[in-house]
Formats: sequence, C-alpha cells, structure tokens
Amino acid sequence: MKSSNILKLTTVMAAFILVLTACGKSSDKSIQTQVNAQAIESTKATDKANELEETLTVEITDVHGTVTVPVNPKNVVSLDNRTFETLADWGIELAAVPKAVMLADSPYVTDESVLDIGNHREPNLEIIAAVEPELVIVGQRFANYYEDIKKLVPNAAVIDLNFDVSEASDRPGENLVNGLKNSTIALGKIFDKNEEAKQLVADFDKAIEDVKYAYNGTDTVMSVIVSGGNIGFSAPYSGRVWGPMYEIFGWIPALKVDGASSDHQGDEVSVEAIAQSNPDWIFVLDRDAAVSSTTDAVPAQDVIDNAPALQNTKAVSEGKIIYAPKDTYTNESIQTYIELFKELANALGN
Repeated sequence: MKSSNILKLTTVMAAFILVLTACGKSSDKSIQTQVNAQAIESTKATDKANELEETLTVEITDVHGTVTVPVNPKNVVSLDNRTFETLADWGIELAAVPKAVMLADSPYVTDESVLDIGNHREPNLEIIAAVEPELVIVGQRFANYYEDIKKLVPNAAVIDLNFDVSEASDRPGENLVNGLKNSTIALGKIFDKNEEAKQLVADFDKAIEDVKYAYNGTDTVMSVIVSGGNIGFSAPYSGRVWGPMYEIFGWIPALKVDGASSDHQGDEVSVEAIAQSNPDWIFVLDRDAAVSSTTDAVPAQDVIDNAPALQNTKAVSEGKIIYAPKDTYTNESIQTYIELFKELANALGN
C-alpha cells in the first residue's frame, strides 16, 4: 500500500476515534444531566410533600386556648347548634349530631347514617367514641361536656366554640358578634372554606350596620319569648337571641326588670306589665316553632294576636311586630342572624 493511502487511512481512523470519544462524552453528559434533573424534581417533590404536611393542620383558638386541628378532618362530630347550617351549606359530612335539639328537616337529622347523640340533658357520649372522630365541635348546649369529651376521645381534636351571652357577661352583645364571626372563620380554616367564611362574615357585618342605620334611636323595644302558649319577658342586654341586641344596636328597652335572667323561656312578667310599658316595637321569638317534637304548639303570632292586654299597645295597633325566623331557637347560626337582621333593618327603616 502506498504511504499516501496509509496516511489517509490513519487520518480517517483517528477522526473516527475522536468522534466516538466525543459521542461517548456527550452521552455521559446527557445521562448525568438527566440524573441531575431527576434529583432536582425528587427534591422538589419532597419539599412539596413537607410543605403539604405542614399545612394539613391549622391552629384554632377557642375559649380554652389554642388547639391544633387537622384540615378537612374525618369523622367529624358537631354538638354546637350555631354550626349546623354553616356546615350543611358547605357540604360537610358529619358522623354524629344531637338530633333531638335540631330541626326535623336538617340534612343531618334526615340522614340515617349520621348517628344521634341525643339531647344535652341525657346525651349518649359513647357514640362520639364509637365513630372515632378526628374532630369534635363543642358549644352552646353541650359546652359543659367539654372535659368529659376530651377524656373520651383523647386522640381527637376537641374545640369549644361557645361564647357567653348570659347576664354574667360584661359585654354579651360584643360576645355575640365576635363569637359568631370567630367561629365562622375557624370553621373556614378547618374545612378549607376560607372564602365562604369571609363572605358570611362580610354579610353579617353589613346586616349589623343596616340595622344600626335603620333604628331611629328613640323607639322603645319589647322583646318576648312565646313558649307553651305563654308570653315571657326577654330581658334586654343578655340572654338568648334578643337580649344582646340591645347592646349591639343601642335599642331603648320599653321595660326593665330587676333580677331578670337569660332563661330561654323568658321571665315571668305579666302580659299586663308588658302592655303597660306600651312599646313602639315588639320582637318575638317562637320557641316551640323550632322544637321538632312539638306538633300541637300554638304559633307565636296567634298567641300575640289573642292577648287582649297587648291589643292597645303602639306596637300591635301599628303592626310593629317582628318574629324571628321559626328555626332560631335551635339554629342560632350566623346565617340565622343575617336573615333576622335583614328583617329588622327592613322593618325599622320603614
């Protein structure tokens, strides 16, 4: 073979070897790049998992302090009548509730898979343990069972959303407003319904301002509770439903009674005494209308209409009577108060 051809062959072979070497290096680099990319993605995934793990719980402040609660908990038990409508509107499933103190048409009452704990006088607390809850919501009628429930389900988060509107409180009106708002925000955090909770609070604030604007500041107010066909005096400033509103809206009470209580059936003040106060407005809570077991109760409006002593009062003669929503006694949710405040603003503003 000629030396020139040998030289050409050698050159070609050298070039080929260089190409193979370069390809090998390029392939190694590509593989390493892929490995590095996978490692980065794995790290990101781990960081994301850690981040999610950190956000799977939320800290809730209740009347006892700070409680760590899982987000979107399983097997939830609620005993607080102020929460049922909110949870139902949000589509939250409950494992057990006190059906005896709830409206008959509540989705939790009609759902047979939701266990019944009974009423607050003789509750079957063992049912709470049986459903193995991650969260138990205590409040209002069941507030006194808080410690018992904590001992019964030590692995569950137990929150107490109760707030004091009794005569023992310094500011029952303020407690009612802040209590409903704080409870709604807390539920929003727990069930990942923050926007819905914020909207409810905004609607609530708006409804309060509308009532304040509508009230003329001079009309006198008489609040009563109708139960068992009887008209009871609902004391201003404290107690269920009406009392705290005197503080919230600056209402002028038509009658003050020494030693009045926050009893849910109203104080024993005669209808004649109520009539003599001659209120500009009468606000009525129909207790029986909200109790599902009561089938033969006389509607509050009939009781008021058939009370001779009241017929000559300003409120009755001028038709200035407002009835709270029929479910108010067993459904003191923020939605109920929004509905009631809208009625008050419309009536007081006319």
